[in-house]
Amino acid sequence: MTMITDIEDYFTKGCGRCPRFSTPDCSTQQWSAGLEVLRAVCLDAGLDETVKWGHPCYVHAGRNIAIIGALRNEFRLSFFDASLMKDPDGILEKQGPNTAHADMIRFTDAARVAALAPTVKSYLKEAMGYAEAGVRPTRESHAIALPEALIEALAADPDLSVAFDRLTPGRRKSYVIHLNSAKKKETQMARIERARDKIFAGKGAMER
Repeated sequence: MTMITDIEDYFTKGCGRCPRFSTPDCSTQQWSAGLEVLRAVCLDAGLDETVKWGHPCYVHAGRNIAIIGALRNEFRLSFFDASLMKDPDGILEKQGPNTAHADMIRFTDAARVAALAPTVKSYLKEAMGYAEAGVRPTRESHAIALPEALIEALAADPDLSVAFDRLTPGRRKSYVIHLNSAKKKETQMARIERARDKIFAGKGAMER
């Protein structure tokens, strides 16, 4: 499958990552009403909308701020620099038990998006402020330092994030080493895409 590059395709057909693309069974069609409301909230916050990894990604001051994703049982808004977020309303959730920081807001209907719209917008404004000020998350010594390309790929793809989170620490580290051996971010992104099946199979970077 080929990932979409036109933003409107996401909301009418899907991301292009699986055979359900452009069919009524696509998750984006199941959550179409809620996704449109969530999209409107992001745009109303003043974010620039683009397509990255086949998903609607919202950018400000040269930084990725948040990205929209849809699964069979939910749709979500994920923040890229989640460790910076204060989360005063306690609405951010972790994508998995081994995820370092709560980074997403989960939705199961358009009504919840509408109800949380003011809060979501305030969270987006907070993240935009960090981008404008050039504030970056500090690396945590006890955690595996993931390459930026991998952080972005996991934030963009909820299914991949869950699968990566389920890997053993050693297997997660094998991907970090494998990706860090590539100097260019574009090469790292290509390696991540090629490794998707292995990650979903619970294998490390060097396993067959």
